[in-house]
Parts: sequence; C-alpha cells; structure tokens
Amino acid sequence: ECPPQIQRPETGSFCGRFPFFRTLRLAPPGHNDDRQMKRISNHLIGIDQGDTVLFADFEDGGAMWTGSGPRERRRAVTFRSRFKSAPTVHVSVSLWDVDTASAMRAEITAEQITETGFEIVFRTWLDTRIARIRAGWLAIGELPHDDDWQIS
Repeated sequence: ECPPQIQRPETGSFCGRFPFFRTLRLAPPGHNDDRQMKRISNHLIGIDQGDTVLFADFEDGGAMWTGSGPRERRRAVTFRSRFKSAPTVHVSVSLWDVDTASAMRAEITAEQITETGFEIVFRTWLDTRIARIRAGWLAIGELPHDDDWQIS
C-alpha cells in the first residue's frame, strides 16, 4: 500500500510506477517526530543574530588542524537582550577553511539554549583537518512584555 502522503489526486499513486515509494519512510529512524511547534503568545518577537569565529587552528597548530579522531570546540554566545523563554536558535557555517586531502566530516549545533544565550558546538572526527570555522546564528523568540506579572 502506498503511504497517503505521496499520493497525488490528479495522477493517482506514484507507488505503481515507482516501486521504491512503497518502502519510503517520511522521517528517518530516530527522528523526533513528536516535537511541537513553538508558539509565541504576545506581539513582542525578538530576533538576534551574529557571526562568530569558532577557531583558527592553522595559525598555532591547534588540534582541529593537526589532530585526528573526535574533536570538539564550543563557543558561548550571549544575546543582546533577554528572551522571555529559550528562543529557537539556528546555526550554520558561514566560513570554512578545510584541507581537501581527506573527507570533510563535521557537525555544527546549538546547545545549552537559555533565555540569555547558548553554545555553538562544532565537532569533527577521523582525519578531517579544519583550519578555521566561522558560524552564523539566528535566534527568534518571545520577548518579555511590560505587562507580564512576576508572581513569586
């Protein structure tokens, strides 16, 4: 049976013409399908962004450039203003300088997200050599409102 998400009313099912759709999974194993969309309850929405150099290990022979195996770097980021609750944070590589003699293996994430900041985490492994990385980030969330009551 063809999953309903890949059927098209105007042409019918794709599964008859493309058998691989019969086994198509719409989310990879282990994917967090039960997440909830963040809802913002007031009109004060804050957007903060930045661009942060995580490291430049080629200059001083640091582990990202000369090492091998699992390696990690963390960089703390502080928001310009406090959010009402932990915002949604997106990070991406805005500059990378890597050695092309080996495969590029890397992961960049936002961790330890709070109302006041977060950590950018960059990981690599095996024989990947990274000279330098810069990360762009964007945080979107609800800001405190003057009418919010603080009840202790």
